[in-house]
Amino acid sequence: MAEHASRAKSALLFDQVDWDFDALRRTYDAIERVACQDLGLDIYPNQIEIISSEQMLDAYSSIGMPLMYRHWSFGKHFLHHERLYRKGARGLAYEIVINSDPCISYCLEENTMPLQALVMAHAAFGHNHFFKANHLFEQWTDAEGILDYLDYARRYIARCEEQHGADEVEAVLDAAHALMPSGIFRHRRPRQHSLREAEEQRQRRRAAAEQNVYYLWNTIPNRPGHERERDAAMLERKREMRLPEENLLYFLEHYSPILKSWQREILRIVRNVGQYFYPQKQTKVMNEGCACFVHYYILNVLHAEGRLTDGAMLEILHNHTNVLTQPDFDDPRFGGINPYALGFAMMQDIRRICEEPGEEDREWFPDIAGKGDWRNVLKHAWANYRDESFIQQFLSPAVMRRFRMFALSDDAGDPYYTVTGIHDARGYRHLRDVLASNHDISTLEPDIQVVDADLLGDRCLHLRASRREGVPLDSSSREATLRHVERLWGYKVALEEVEPGR
Repeated sequence: MAEHASRAKSALLFDQVDWDFDALRRTYDAIERVACQDLGLDIYPNQIEIISSEQMLDAYSSIGMPLMYRHWSFGKHFLHHERLYRKGARGLAYEIVINSDPCISYCLEENTMPLQALVMAHAAFGHNHFFKANHLFEQWTDAEGILDYLDYARRYIARCEEQHGADEVEAVLDAAHALMPSGIFRHRRPRQHSLREAEEQRQRRRAAAEQNVYYLWNTIPNRPGHERERDAAMLERKREMRLPEENLLYFLEHYSPILKSWQREILRIVRNVGQYFYPQKQTKVMNEGCACFVHYYILNVLHAEGRLTDGAMLEILHNHTNVLTQPDFDDPRFGGINPYALGFAMMQDIRRICEEPGEEDREWFPDIAGKGDWRNVLKHAWANYRDESFIQQFLSPAVMRRFRMFALSDDAGDPYYTVTGIHDARGYRHLRDVLASNHDISTLEPDIQVVDADLLGDRCLHLRASRREGVPLDSSSREATLRHVERLWGYKVALEEVEPGR
């Protein structure tokens, strides 16, 4: 009996609440075995770092990146989060994970050992696999080069502060940060450059940027009687600017008549950072759902094998459940549908449909119902979808009923809300369409494009914003944005709001 108890204890990954590095290594190896051999996950090499609460707050303030240039807004965010944390009004994230190669996972040193097991499975394998597999990250980000690029960006901006003064650099960064949501490519993918290529390009731009701007703005004929020649030159300059242009920072970086070469490089750095985060904005439900599904599956397998105690599993499930909490619509805590809860529920439901489908499932999902191959179905979804298309393709009536979903009309012309669909046979498809639309990034952010620049007259820059479902831009944000564009353009900026298709 004593020998059996000894063997059972030796099979445990840990039997203490406090962690040590030996327990972390044993637990990581066990998680890796299930993740790679059972689930078949494809991951970047992992780099797991244990950090303090202050370091976690610092990572919060610098948008979760391990290397970042200095800016006053990062300190402001640090003080805000620290104040709430010290008062007990807000807890800290259990972990932060970086989309890089190697994949860096920051784990809080205050976590217990069961919680460290959860966050390693969640971040180092769930998020890691999603970063490497999903087509948006593959096409739009450079996991291998991002850390080198951030190190370069930090050194470059520090050098600019020494040469041109912190105030001058801060003014450019303020404007660039404000325009970052409109400083990304949505429809055409920029070519990825290595750090060496980026440095070589920067040197070439530094030598030629001012000359190019001079050519753009000063080769238009101004002699009397040469209107046709002047008009032709103006049209040629506009063709070179490739209008309309959706990326404001890209346009200002290349064509602003007042910016110096170092200011243009700062705009380029900020827009590259914004572009790096663009896939994450489109995959919140899928990314978090994947990580939650992975950690839940792996830790349940280890518990079933006798590698985790019942007490450890209860703590893990307690934290797992807290993350997946979905308040009702009339609860004061309600802030929309929890992406963790929705993503995890849909992925658990895909497994159920593959293994134990009902008649409704066979009708809605004939390609996967009863096939049993849920691992490959999920890996295919993780690789090929974003939130909008994933919901459109895989949201089932069962999940809609579980969340008790309903849709409201938000027509500004109506004096009251109207329920347009509920979780019943007539409302399922409407609910799915509405929820998918609510996760489409193109409907959540304003579409502002450069459409013209008056090269001959007052050099006014013309912007056009397409209204979403007739909703105008917020007036205060609109004026603040225009001031930032004017600061970088140097001349008047006009913004016109239009209805799409009119």
